[in-house]
Amino acid sequence: MAKEPPRAWQRMLSGRRLDLLDPTPVDIEIEDIAHGLAFVARWNGQTMGDFAYSVAEHSLLVEDLFGRMNPKTPVKWRLAALLHDGPEYVIGDMISPVKAAVGPGYGELDDRLQAAIHIRYGLPAKVPVTVKKAIKRADRVSAWLEATQIAGFSILESDRFFGHPDEGLVADISIAPRPPIEVRHDFITRFNDLLAQM
Repeated sequence: MAKEPPRAWQRMLSGRRLDLLDPTPVDIEIEDIAHGLAFVARWNGQTMGDFAYSVAEHSLLVEDLFGRMNPKTPVKWRLAALLHDGPEYVIGDMISPVKAAVGPGYGELDDRLQAAIHIRYGLPAKVPVTVKKAIKRADRVSAWLEATQIAGFSILESDRFFGHPDEGLVADISIAPRPPIEVRHDFITRFNDLLAQM
């Protein structure tokens, strides 16, 4: 008797059944993304405060920073910035050293999920390289802020790993991890605001 292949799908709270190896846009729901990301901890949970600093909170910060750094960018790219870690709602957040150890398989899975998310919400499967690099710059600024404010890194360490951001860009940003339900609500609200402007 032939052995059944291992299950590669996950049942989402929306009722969707998402195939992780072959995801389709019709099985993507923003409520599932927001819920999942609000419960996935950045920095492996090693952050200060009574709540984990979630990927959803990080995504909101990256989108804000991306907008500050690229004020004339089309709204669709701000949406791409908000969704830049979207796949982590099902595959979780791995710190960079773990991703390197896992190898290219993680990146391929991430790319397939990201493409399905983008197509579902009217973005190209792959964003232009210039946009991807601009989002990555905002991501690095976010990482510096998180590292120095809640993850216990010194400014010197953070500068070495992430580069020192423009002080004027980040002077008014203060990070305080919040309850998942608040972050989930804010993520969905921001998503809907951006989608309405497209």
